[in-house]
Amino acid sequence: MIENLKGIYETVNFRENTNLRLYDNHETENYPPHWHTPLEIIMPVENDYHIECCDHTIHLRENDIIIICPGCLHSLYAPKEGGRRIIFQADITMLREMKEMESTLSLLSPVIVITPEEYTDIHSSVRSLLLEIHDEYLKNTTLAEISIYSKVLEMFVLIGRNYTEKSIRFDVTSNKQQEYTAKFMYICDYISAHCTEDLTLDFVAGLAGFSKFHFTRLFKQFTNVSFYKYLNQKRIAVAEKLLANPKYTVTDIALNSGFSSLSSFIRMFKIVKNCTPTEFRNMYKSE
Repeated sequence: MIENLKGIYETVNFRENTNLRLYDNHETENYPPHWHTPLEIIMPVENDYHIECCDHTIHLRENDIIIICPGCLHSLYAPKEGGRRIIFQADITMLREMKEMESTLSLLSPVIVITPEEYTDIHSSVRSLLLEIHDEYLKNTTLAEISIYSKVLEMFVLIGRNYTEKSIRFDVTSNKQQEYTAKFMYICDYISAHCTEDLTLDFVAGLAGFSKFHFTRLFKQFTNVSFYKYLNQKRIAVAEKLLANPKYTVTDIALNSGFSSLSSFIRMFKIVKNCTPTEFRNMYKSE
């Protein structure tokens, strides 16, 4: 299934004239640690499947669904007795330009597993959408790509709404929950769009209309990470894209990603990616 792997970086071979790839996969081979820029969705149809991601082993049963966000390092392990699973990959670069999409991905990152037990209200709908994507891809009729992306968006609406409604609870009155959720979705989008600038906690807290201390507490409740950790994760994501281009030096990338110095960039990159920027860049080159 992995057709182009350099180091641990996979270049996905999309179907001609599309930004999509789908496998109706029956293979029993395992796939080593790798990452790619497209989104990946996997659902076992017959037998189970195992995925290692972020130092965790995830066991997928039949009809469990995992969504692996772009840039997430993962390995895949098929059972020896065989099986079948749908593996769908899509470039979602254009979707990330949409309001709230980037912040939704941040909340779900690096992976989210949709099971009937944990996502009772939406699991069957998400499963149906993935099966519709499967059928649309195989038929390959007129406007199939548009139809598939519309189903991907519908899937994210279902998951994003369910996640924010059930998983995020601000310590405010119930009538303030929706207002605060919308406000922090906007703030996350703003940080993503302006992460290479000199953003400070004071400025972003003021943008949200909160004191620094109140904002810090609410932001952690919404994202599960601190403001500066979230900001640095976004800056490192920018740096990853720049490192793929050999014309930029590591110093150039550090400054263009929002870091004040090369040393702070290297230190933070190693914390987030567990390797140095140079080691990360070499992953593109090594066979």
